[in-house]
Amino acid sequence: MGEIRWKIGDEIFDLDSRGWIMGVLNVTPDSFSDGGRFFNAEKAIEHGRKMIAEGASIIDVGGESTRPGAEAVGAAEEKRRVLPVIEELARQSRALISIDTSKAEVAEAALKAGAKIVNDIRGGRGDDAMWAVAAKRRAGIILMHMQGTPRTMQLAPRYDDVVSEVADFFRQQYDRAIESGIDGMTLAFDPGIGFGKTLEHNLSLLRRLERLRVAGRPVVVGVSRKAFLGKISGANGSAEQRLFPTVGFTSILRVAGANVLRVHDVHPNLEALRVADALRGAT
Repeated sequence: MGEIRWKIGDEIFDLDSRGWIMGVLNVTPDSFSDGGRFFNAEKAIEHGRKMIAEGASIIDVGGESTRPGAEAVGAAEEKRRVLPVIEELARQSRALISIDTSKAEVAEAALKAGAKIVNDIRGGRGDDAMWAVAAKRRAGIILMHMQGTPRTMQLAPRYDDVVSEVADFFRQQYDRAIESGIDGMTLAFDPGIGFGKTLEHNLSLLRRLERLRVAGRPVVVGVSRKAFLGKISGANGSAEQRLFPTVGFTSILRVAGANVLRVHDVHPNLEALRVADALRGAT
């Protein structure tokens, strides 16, 4: 088994020799990437099944938009949106289901419904009860870095040294997780590309992924369809027109050390990931 391992429940997965694709499933009316196309539970379940069939290792279900300027959603509404989708996908498939939330109440309900991973964009800072929920359920947990909140994060992000500051945050949250009773093997970290970062910040972080790795934990990266890709590629139309830059980055970032790539388009990104894995494994 490789050096990068991730414990989720009772299983330990090797994320060194083979990278994973995490499929994004937004059950929201205002997602930047799909404009609410999967807000209906039946359509969301159908799309989740499609991504699983295409080879996604994780389906990341979210009920609250985190686009720049997004308004907050209450826990009750978030649960109403995501729980039927999680229950049905968990019943139908062995793929891992992740809940994209920063609320412990939503995370606990989702884990009971069949999710195995909590994807917390606030990195454990949004709800102190999240630590106890994750520890009790032995869930995998992704801690993401974000400067500010979704409403404010892109107004004027500033860092003295973005790579050092994000790496320091990961180390602090790793220590806090251990102190809270979390098994360190269940942790993974996401630099939060586009979450309180300029174009230059994003590129600096992506260039130096290995400097962000803490205690041999997996690195999760999501650049799929994001606006900064349009700035550097010229694909300045709709989010869906940023597919080719996304696929290119999937290959580059896997070679650079990313273990999980969070994407909207599973099939083409999985093909790119397989090419990158072959290159990484070549002697």
